[in-house]
Amino acid sequence: MNDKILKILENRNIKPTSNRMLVLKAMLNFDWAFTLADLENELISVDKSTISRTIHLFRHQQLIHSFDDGSGSVKYAVCNTECNCSLDELHAHFYCNYCKKAFCLNNIHIPQFDLPPDVEIEGVNLVIKGFCGKCSKIAT
Repeated sequence: MNDKILKILENRNIKPTSNRMLVLKAMLNFDWAFTLADLENELISVDKSTISRTIHLFRHQQLIHSFDDGSGSVKYAVCNTECNCSLDELHAHFYCNYCKKAFCLNNIHIPQFDLPPDVEIEGVNLVIKGFCGKCSKIAT
C-alpha cells in the first residue's frame, strides 16, 4: 500500500512526508466522499491543522477535488490518476438523503454551457439527490 501511496504523491509532485502518506491512505479507504471531520475522526494521531494544510495542498496539486452537496459540509474525493480537474472533466455527484453519504458519478459529465463571452466559469456543481442502492430498501 505504501508503494501505491508514494507513486500517487510523486505523480502529483507532492513530497511524500509521513503525515501526507497517512492522510492519503485514510482518503483512499473511504468508499464515499469525505469531510474534514471524517478525516479528523479517522486520523486521531494527526492534528487538525496538518490535515487542513494537506487537504489544501492536495486540492492545489489536483489530487483531490471538492464539492458542495448541500449538506453544509464541503465534501472531498480523490481524483482519478489521469484527472487534471479541468472543466471538461467535471462530473456529477450523488447525495443520499437517507445515509447522508455522497459519491462521484464519474460517468455523468457536466454539460458545456453557451455563456456570454465576458463570463468565465470557475466551477460547476451538479448534485443528484435521492437514495443510494444500499439505503433505498431501508428507506421505503
